[in-house]
Amino acid sequence: MVKLELQIKAELTNVTDLKPASTDHCWYFKIQCSSCREVDKNMISISAEDAGQISGSRGGANLVMRCKFCKREGAASIVGNPEPYKEENSGSFAKVLVIECRGLEPVEFEPRDGWTAKSTDSNDVFDIDLTEGEWYDYDENASVEVSVTEIESRFTRSN
Repeated sequence: MVKLELQIKAELTNVTDLKPASTDHCWYFKIQCSSCREVDKNMISISAEDAGQISGSRGGANLVMRCKFCKREGAASIVGNPEPYKEENSGSFAKVLVIECRGLEPVEFEPRDGWTAKSTDSNDVFDIDLTEGEWYDYDENASVEVSVTEIESRFTRSN
């Protein structure tokens, strides 16, 4: 089994603690088969609340799927809780999620909706939709613009 970190990089303006709004947040990935290296063309969702049974095993995983090309089964599970992306990380990569993978691995991430962030000036919490790849709003209590822009992601091996 391989543990991969999903790391994101974004420009945060007057917000911090960018994180999923709930524990059952759906994460969307393009998945590559570890056997034949084919990438599924669809975005596949995985949630810590999902539970699937691994064939021929007593164990389970948050995502169990068969490769459409070679028919091998792969599984992935979210390890621990997501970590918030903080203002001090703005402009650099930081870990937000760890995924344990067997027979498959994520190769692309789409943030979509279901995020929150806290204003650095007023502590207001904003509901954020990152489907368009960026988000803008106005913090009326602090009279400042708030935004999340220039989102990038990568996967690295976790210890």
